[in-house]
Amino acid sequence: MPEPPSFPELQQALHNFFGFERLRPGQEEVVRAVMEGRDTLAIMPTGGGKSLCYQLPALCRAGLTVVVSPLIALMKDQVDALQARGIPAAAINSSLGAEEYRQVMDALRAGELKIIYVAPERFAQEGFMRTLSEWPISLLAVDEAHCLSQWGHDFRPDYLRLGRAREALGFPQTMALTATATDAVRQDIVSTLQLREPAVIISGFGRDNLDFRVVPCAKRADKFERIAKTVAQWKQGIIYCSTRKNVMLVYEELQRRGIRAVAYHAGMTDEERTQSQEDFISRRADVAVATNAFGMGIDRADVRFVIHFEIPGSVEAYYQEAGRAGRDGEPAVCELLFNHADLKTQEFFYEGSNPPRPLLRALYAFLCRNCSFGTHELQLSADAMTDALGKDANPMAVSTGLTVLVHAGAIERFDVAGSLVKGTRVRHPELSFDELQIDWEALEEKARRDHCKIEAITRYAYSCGCRQQWILNYFGETGSEPCGHCDGCCPEEDEEAVSLTEAELLTVRKALSGVARAGRRRADGAWEGIYGRGKIIDMLRAAPNVAAHPHLSALSTFGLLREMSETKVKALFRALHKGGLVMTTGEEYPLLALSAAGEAVMMGRAEAKLSRRGWSRALRNPDERLKRAQALVACMTGKLDKELFERLSEQRRDIAAEHRVPAYRVLHTEALRALATVKPTTIEAAMRLKGIGARVNRRWLQVFLELIQEHEGL
Repeated sequence: MPEPPSFPELQQALHNFFGFERLRPGQEEVVRAVMEGRDTLAIMPTGGGKSLCYQLPALCRAGLTVVVSPLIALMKDQVDALQARGIPAAAINSSLGAEEYRQVMDALRAGELKIIYVAPERFAQEGFMRTLSEWPISLLAVDEAHCLSQWGHDFRPDYLRLGRAREALGFPQTMALTATATDAVRQDIVSTLQLREPAVIISGFGRDNLDFRVVPCAKRADKFERIAKTVAQWKQGIIYCSTRKNVMLVYEELQRRGIRAVAYHAGMTDEERTQSQEDFISRRADVAVATNAFGMGIDRADVRFVIHFEIPGSVEAYYQEAGRAGRDGEPAVCELLFNHADLKTQEFFYEGSNPPRPLLRALYAFLCRNCSFGTHELQLSADAMTDALGKDANPMAVSTGLTVLVHAGAIERFDVAGSLVKGTRVRHPELSFDELQIDWEALEEKARRDHCKIEAITRYAYSCGCRQQWILNYFGETGSEPCGHCDGCCPEEDEEAVSLTEAELLTVRKALSGVARAGRRRADGAWEGIYGRGKIIDMLRAAPNVAAHPHLSALSTFGLLREMSETKVKALFRALHKGGLVMTTGEEYPLLALSAAGEAVMMGRAEAKLSRRGWSRALRNPDERLKRAQALVACMTGKLDKELFERLSEQRRDIAAEHRVPAYRVLHTEALRALATVKPTTIEAAMRLKGIGARVNRRWLQVFLELIQEHEGL
């Protein structure tokens, strides 16, 4: 094996072709591993310069570098940039016409290319693989490698061929690159590609220049106002929406406000999407409103904000999309506009990605029943099949179901000349559904993994403390310090003081009483402080360290706010200070005292108007809200116990008949399904489920719970 080029040669190529004097620390480690001939797995944050890690070695070694990329936009940008630097590069993907494809293949056969970008589906074509195997491949680089894993947020079955393709090409040196990968995803990448003793290099997930925020929004109008505020402050950025409908709603709202914006989603034509992309990159537009595909490979470093209009499907997807902000290293903000009801969209996507067995059975029966007897072929769109299966069928689940049946060898899907609708052929109509070779274990594992992703992003939305630290811990990067600038580290203050509810006012009076009891009144009637804010907060929360101060632990206000977290109580005291209800006294040390206005509020002689930011949500019990969120996730991802559901339904009929009321007045069917899925055994747990509210007859609910306990053998 020839000696790899020395580092000075790399340095020269880096300067001559890319105009850089040195590699970044993470890049240098990856490039060295590649130049030493090692298989490599590189985890580098968005904007960390992953592409240079395979482009630079390609220029310094003989042979061809093959780059696997899932996105046409990314390929085009990379190839254009390389060609502009005088580096022979090309791409093969579905956007090429017949003549363009022939020209690229001719250049490949003639050995004129140094780097070629290839879409993953091309590795299934024998002709392409035959041509590729004729040339010495110095490096196979797999970009967006998380697509190899069902643990990844963007799993793509076409990537699964890459392990077999690598074997067919004689196991060339391989590097895999991605911006986000948990330990489980990393293991899947190494296993699928059959990497041999790879160098695993993790540059760090942290992005010190990004401010992460979760902004609770009660309704759509609140989201629009928050977007307008963020755009006014930060000017240019990306707004991600989960659905095409919301993309257009947000886009039209921005247009109405006179903001230069473009829309981008899969329902647009190729020409429309290309125009939107070019308008954003060229800065003719300040804001792009898009579904999640937008931004991968987009070379615009000055994106100052990324807003998620709804909660995304996973932490991995959120962090990769948010990471498209601030690639120039300058400060940027990443905001998640959170409304718990938005989880319903992820419920729809979950059901669509994990079709239940009854739907697969019904779909297969429909295909067998409607294919012609001679050829067993059917030309019908997935939407038309969904309509035929009934109003409860999820169109996304039907599309996924077709893929499951293809992988099981039950059906074939083929192009039809002159039609955009694919044809469907049942391969063995004599086989019953139960005789099909469907890997149920794999499907159940995928559903479990998808369930975990939804649970994780829900926990993030409800979490307290440093946002970035939470994310880094999720990816296995322990020992990180709080970032100091996210909404968890520095809760944002409302500019407007508002009237408080009775519950909020009670909490304010508790806090003010604590300040009064910990202070003293002077002869002139004014209050002065004895303790600092921290000691008073610890006293109100009954913190263990208060034991060292017997005077504080003996106060009647000791533990009055023990149900609130330290972060929430600190936010409350910031609001009290800003509202003029408490003041700082003392010369050498800042001591907290009650103001005259604070005394009036404490005694009920005056109304309090305060900012709610950061503390009023605590009154609604964050632990309970998290439990409700977990209950919703369990309902939408758990497995329905059909036998229990039938028993609960029969019990409902008996109660309805006895009390002469409609069955739905006893309990809605949706609530019965939730009970038969989550199987709560206490009224407290049952009340968190969807469809079971405060007006449900507790006596009837207890009957259902006793039936569940009996069914579970408790």
